[in-house]
Parts: sequence; C-alpha cells; structure tokens
Amino acid sequence: MGFTEDLEEVAEPVWRAILDHPMVVELGEGTLDEAPFRYWVEQDYYYLREYARVFAHGAAKAPDLGRMGTFAELLDSTINTEMDLHRAYAADFGISETDLEATEPSPTTRAYTDFLVRVAATGTFGDLVAALLPCMWGFNETGNRLAAEGLPSDDRYAEWIETYSGEEFTELTDWCLDLMDDVAADATPERRERYRELFHTSARYEYRFWDAAWRREGWAV
Repeated sequence: MGFTEDLEEVAEPVWRAILDHPMVVELGEGTLDEAPFRYWVEQDYYYLREYARVFAHGAAKAPDLGRMGTFAELLDSTINTEMDLHRAYAADFGISETDLEATEPSPTTRAYTDFLVRVAATGTFGDLVAALLPCMWGFNETGNRLAAEGLPSDDRYAEWIETYSGEEFTELTDWCLDLMDDVAADATPERRERYRELFHTSARYEYRFWDAAWRREGWAV
C-alpha cells in the first residue's frame, strides 16, 4: 500500500468537512453570494504568490534533475500563466489587478503561507512535498465531488469546478500523489509520521481557508 493510501484516513475527514462547509455547498449549487467568493479570489491571489516560493524551494531541494525540472516548470507556470488566469478570472467578479496586488492577507492566509514557506525553506524535500500535497489533492477532490453533483448555472462557479476537476489539474494532483509515495517509500517510521503531521496541518489549513472566506476574516486590531 502506498503512503498516500495511508494518508487517506487523515485526509478524508478534512475533505468531507470542506464539502459540507456552507461556502462549498453554495458554490456547488451556484447560490453562493459574491462577497465571500470575491474575498476568496483575492486571498487566493496572495496565496499563489507564496505558493510559487514553495516551488522555488522544491527546485532547489530536488534530489535529481527530473524533479528539479518539474518544480522549475511549476514555478514558471504559476508566475507566468496561472496568475494571469487568476487575474482574468478575478475580473469576472469586478476585481482589478490593482485590487489583487493590494490584498492584505487574512490571519489564516498569513498563517498558512508562512507555514508552507517555512517548511519548504527549513525542512527536507519530503517535508516540502507532504506540506504541498493537500492543496492539490483537496482542490481536486472538491472539484470532482462537486462536478459529480452537476455543474451550477452560474458560469463563474461552474468554471471553478471544471478547472479543479479537469484533466490537467487531475494529472498534476496524480503527479504529486505519486511523488509523495516515492519520497515516503524508503522513509523511516519516524520520518513518515513527520510527513503525516505536516500533511494534516496543511489539510486543516485548506479547510480554514474556505472558512475564513465565508466569514470574511479580518484582523481584530
């Protein structure tokens, strides 16, 4: 059994909680008010910028040229393609590039991205992969399960679901799952437990990212 099969017992309760969250339920139904989703789009733009830094660390720490090249490609595509697509998608909600660039990270966004970058900078390559995996896996699971219920009539929400349930993102998720299995194959029990803990923390942040958008979380002072 691959390590990611073992991780399913940690992941599934989090994925289920995300799917049961009112923001995700209403996203799937197409009834979600724009305000929390606008918040989500703005926070996700900030997240993507920090996410790119994790890919940069992955390229630096990769144990072989093949993986180094993949992480370098992910860094390039995130900065030069995905962020452009995100800006175009944001425009559908009336969010300008100036608005995106001025986004102040929420407490949850700050905590999640700081966690990812710290693990990427100070941990092992395996630590980085374990912390990175929940973002891809969680979005793919969310997209697939929402798509299975049928696409909403709101084209903007349907586009979100189609993106994360689509073939391209599914292939990226499968690549990261396989990478996690490869990295963990020869790991000690102690190292595997470390991977499990990092994975669980990131997965919990994935839930909190949705919840923060629903509440439009801000700083108290």
